[in-house]
Amino acid sequence: MDLAILKEYLPFLIPLVAAQVALGITALVHVLRHPHYRFGNKVMWALIVMFVQIIGSVVYFAFGRGEE
Repeated sequence: MDLAILKEYLPFLIPLVAAQVALGITALVHVLRHPHYRFGNKVMWALIVMFVQIIGSVVYFAFGRGEE
């Protein structure tokens, strides 16, 4: 990959990576603090959030999070 191309996309990539990290940390903290899930368990959701990146966090907040 040419370094000029990387520099061209860097202003787009930095906020995207920051949002991905923030969403992942938020989802992981929520998984670890809350004991109730619609389906699955704490270990399953922690692995999904950590290893599936953005999609795992979105899936957790959309489908896995139980009642508070």
